[in-house]
Amino acid sequence: MPMFDSRQIRRAFSRAADTYASAAVLQHEVETRLLESLDYLEDRVPQVVLDVGSGPATAAAAMRKRWPKAQVIALDVSLPMLREAKKQAGWWKPFARVGADARALPLADNGADVLFCNLCLPWVEDLPAVFAGFRRVLKPGGLLLCSTYGPQTLVELREALGAVDDAPHVSPFAQIAQFGDALMMSGFRDPVLDRDQFVLTYADLPALMRDLQATGATNGLSQRRATLTGKGRFAAAAQAYAEMRNAEGKLPSTWEVIYAHAWAPEAGTPIRQGGHDVASVPLTRIPIRRRGS
Repeated sequence: MPMFDSRQIRRAFSRAADTYASAAVLQHEVETRLLESLDYLEDRVPQVVLDVGSGPATAAAAMRKRWPKAQVIALDVSLPMLREAKKQAGWWKPFARVGADARALPLADNGADVLFCNLCLPWVEDLPAVFAGFRRVLKPGGLLLCSTYGPQTLVELREALGAVDDAPHVSPFAQIAQFGDALMMSGFRDPVLDRDQFVLTYADLPALMRDLQATGATNGLSQRRATLTGKGRFAAAAQAYAEMRNAEGKLPSTWEVIYAHAWAPEAGTPIRQGGHDVASVPLTRIPIRRRGS
C-alpha cells in the first residue's frame, strides 16, 4: 500500500483553494525565501520556468514579473487551486496553468530552464523518483529550487495525538540528509541545502486544526484513522497539547523547513530509475558513420 493517499491529498488541497491565500502565512514566507535563490541564475534569462505544486500560483506570478518574456507554467494536482491561480495569471499574456501530478509531469524532456517547487514534496514518498522526473524535464544546467518540511514539523501535535492513540495522524517528513541524498541519487549536481525553524502559536488545538485545513495540510496517509476517534479523544489530545503552553499562554507549533537548490547535469549523464542507470543522449551527440557511395 502506498504511504500517501493521493486522492485524499488532492481533495484536501481542493477544499482549501478558497482559504489558502489568506491562511498560508508560513507557506508564503517560505516561498519568498525560496524565490530569493533565483539570484543564483545571475544574468541568465530563462525561456521556460515551471512552478510545480503551484497552489494559487503566487510564485509563478512573481517569476513572470521577474522574466516577462519567459514562458511560465503553473502545475498543480488540484483544479480548484488552478482556478484560483487564474487570478494571479493576469489578462495580458497570462501564464499557462496545467493540471498535473509532481510524480508524473506531462512535459517534454530537457525543456525547462528553472523548476520551482515550494512545499509540494512533503506528500511525496519516493523522492528520488520525483527528482528524476524533475531532472528529466530540466535542460542540462537547469536550476532546481525546492523546499519541504523537516522531521521537527508539528512535533508538538504529533506528541499530543500520540498520547491519545498510536494511529498515524501526522505525516513523516524527510531528514535533511535524506533530502540531499535523494538529489544526489537522481544525478543533480552541486546541491546546497539549508534549513529554517519557525514556531507559530495558537490559542488552542481547534485553532491549529482549522489552520491546517485552511491550507490543505491535513493527514494524507493511507493508513490514517478516518476521524480523530471521537470527542473524548480529541478532548484528551487538546489537554495533552495544553500542557505545552508557552509563557504567553499560547500553544507552540514548530515547522522545520528544508530548502535546496541544485543543477541538472550535462546531457548524457545517466538518470537513476528503479535502481538502474538510464542514459539520455541527444541525437547531436551520437556519432554517425556514413557509408561511401
